[in-house]
Amino acid sequence: MEGSKLIEFLRTLEDISHIKDVDALLEQILFETRKIVNAEAGTLFLVKDNFLSFEYVQNDLLYGNYYNSNEYLYTKKKIPINNKSIAGYVALTKKSLVIDDVYKIPDNTPYSFNNRFDELSKYRTKSVLSVPLINNRNKVIGLLQIINTKDMDGKVITFTKDDSVLIELFARQAAVAIEKAIMTRELILRMVSIAELRDPQETGTHVNRVAAYSVEIYKNWAKRKNIPKETIKCNKDILRIAAMLHDVGKVAISDIILKKKGRLSEKEYEEMKFHTIFGAKLFENSSSEWDDMAKDISLNHHEKWDGSGYPGIIRDINKTNIKLKNGKKGEEISIFARIVALADVFDALISQRWYKKPWKKEKVFDFIKSESGKHFDPSVVDSFFQMKDRIISIWEKYS
Repeated sequence: MEGSKLIEFLRTLEDISHIKDVDALLEQILFETRKIVNAEAGTLFLVKDNFLSFEYVQNDLLYGNYYNSNEYLYTKKKIPINNKSIAGYVALTKKSLVIDDVYKIPDNTPYSFNNRFDELSKYRTKSVLSVPLINNRNKVIGLLQIINTKDMDGKVITFTKDDSVLIELFARQAAVAIEKAIMTRELILRMVSIAELRDPQETGTHVNRVAAYSVEIYKNWAKRKNIPKETIKCNKDILRIAAMLHDVGKVAISDIILKKKGRLSEKEYEEMKFHTIFGAKLFENSSSEWDDMAKDISLNHHEKWDGSGYPGIIRDINKTNIKLKNGKKGEEISIFARIVALADVFDALISQRWYKKPWKKEKVFDFIKSESGKHFDPSVVDSFFQMKDRIISIWEKYS
């Protein structure tokens, strides 16, 4: 085993051990796995309802680098766990496969290669390393399929025995990390479900979408601002979880207001505004960057770029009889709250709610454009539209 690959392997294990959000983790696992063996492309699957669900798809040749990995390409595509496909066979047998050329698989082999994607995209899959993600209970929870490893000159070559051993070791550790991250996500969704009992529009699918939109918008915004890659990686991990809890403060608002069918009175609307402060209070005793961001987003996601939002500058959120004044303006509002503000409004408009029908996509896009410089930060609006196709894919994935 080459020393450089071993060093890269150990560094990668250290990196993924710090990622808490499951989506950020899956994306990073696939990216880092490809990096270890210098692979051009890959797919990460998770086992869901006895199928292999496409979670992340990356291809440097088709989609560009890490920033542009097309993880939502196969929004609802899944593969049966059986011996018909390469991935299905590996998940079924719990054994890794190394294939030198998928177009030269012997006829007497139970599995086969489906070349439909290659034909549609004009891509050429050749070498494949397919490794199951097996947890500590010897259960397959997913699969890593790595495609087209390259030599130093960029020529596609075959995966070595060392590559297989190294990725199998990594997959074992990755499976443990994935299960921990899934547990964290489930805990967050349980907190959301408490809010959902109070507010019928605050659902798990809504917060999943808002969080995913927010991460995609932030990645584009940060890249355009030349934010360092390591900072982006750290922030998007925290952002996804924090964004899911943007409206958790509604648990402290009266049912009379939350479940009212019809327009709120001026007094009721003023009371509703305090959900931002109640949410921030939940994260007051900060013990991490995640607490800090969750507090910030909870407090500020209803602020507006032009200063017409709420709750405004609150010196002490624990004071009694807080008076809501003029809203924060422009960059007084953190970039994370500015992003979640747009993501939340977009999802509310495009989704079915008990009190309204969904708006058509073009009407929503026109509204967001019209609110650039008013409700929304123009730079965030620009990033939103640059990621528009990805945003729609997320909406469909979690619909």
